[in-house]
Amino acid sequence: MTQCSSMASLLSPAATVPVQHKAGNMRDRSLGLSLDRFIAFNRVLWSVPANTQVNCTSVSSIFSNTSSNVQQMTVRNGRYSGLCFTTKAKMSAEGGVLEKDSVRVSDKIDYGVVSVHHVGILCENLERSLEFYQNILGLETNEARPDDKLPYRGAWLWVGSEMIHLMELPNPDPLTGRPEHGGRDRHTCIAIRDVSKLKTILDKAGIPYTLSKSGRPAIFTRDPDANALEFTQVDN
Repeated sequence: MTQCSSMASLLSPAATVPVQHKAGNMRDRSLGLSLDRFIAFNRVLWSVPANTQVNCTSVSSIFSNTSSNVQQMTVRNGRYSGLCFTTKAKMSAEGGVLEKDSVRVSDKIDYGVVSVHHVGILCENLERSLEFYQNILGLETNEARPDDKLPYRGAWLWVGSEMIHLMELPNPDPLTGRPEHGGRDRHTCIAIRDVSKLKTILDKAGIPYTLSKSGRPAIFTRDPDANALEFTQVDN
């Protein structure tokens, strides 16, 4: 049997043995795999040594017991299910039966994700940053910051029910050479009601900005330490 270089090549359409296949909310379909490719696929999947003799007649006779299920999951509300591939099959190897029950590429991961709690932003001078975030952007301070327990200066600022944590610490990122458009740099995105009002505020303060390249209502700017910020307009 010719060895294939990748799992994908083993799954390319060929003759004729039907395997039930389901993806997302699609109806069941028949995915044609030749017997040789089915055996090769399972060798790769289960790491069966290449020199192991496989009884093709036995494999053929139990092919009806083979099932494959592919489900496309989504990332929603902090829960990631991913692409899950399960397979159940039997092979006859050197007179014995090799059986595998459920092989999962990724299982559902759920440890109670709720939301983003805060974003940490480094600044060189706390007062200069507060002038920007409070007096220009209008964010309010969360007085619950334990200043006496933290070994550096900083401030917690409310962004809706979440926060920005300003930290007066050395910044390893360069201040020059950053992309002109903040959307092409690491950035924090804040949802707002009216991009046009913020645009007027930034114009009045002489702060440069760029608009979303996709045409959606969003504006990008930078704080005094060149940290990129996006403000995207939402309806609710």
